Amino acid sequence: MLVLASSSPRRRDLLARLGVVPSRVASPDIDESPRKAEPPRAYALRLAIEKASAVDRAAGEIVIAGDTTIALGRRILPPADTPEIQRDLLDKLSGRRHHCLSAVCVIDASGRVRTRLSDTIVAFKPLSAAEIDAYVACGEGLGKAGGYAIQGRAEAFVRFLSGSHSGVVGLPLFETRALLKTAGVALA
Repeated sequence: MLVLASSSPRRRDLLARLGVVPSRVASPDIDESPRKAEPPRAYALRLAIEKASAVDRAAGEIVIAGDTTIALGRRILPPADTPEIQRDLLDKLSGRRHHCLSAVCVIDASGRVRTRLSDTIVAFKPLSAAEIDAYVACGEGLGKAGGYAIQGRAEAFVRFLSGSHSGVVGLPLFETRALLKTAGVALA
């Protein structure tokens, strides 16, 4: 019995690619503010652990949670909660490489916590103001880490990617599969 600690439809879709359907979905309510001087990798892992831990787990249940964080150097970029923030994020990412850190946490039936982190380097082409405006207007990246959805129109902005494409979408499948297998989840 697997509990997905996320309201993200993308994470449900990605789990389905592994042949896994959660028995239930629960949205964790945690404070996602970075701590003072917290490095991006530690931040992503902490949030994944806190999300998984925030969900009530019945006997025999396994919980999985994830976090996707976009970092420019040591700077953690916020989610694009407004079109103005999204425009600013895309302007910062334009023509630059950034890290997409996708952390996964699994709490197995015995309560043991395991984590994995995927670090994907993504490089955007230089974006014109018109391209940024058109992307913001489509609404696709609103609410997302870094202000973009790589599985949509923003994929055309990517000139280079090194790492996990599924991690940039929201759940690194290689790492997720390994964690679920270790936790005793039957996989195809």
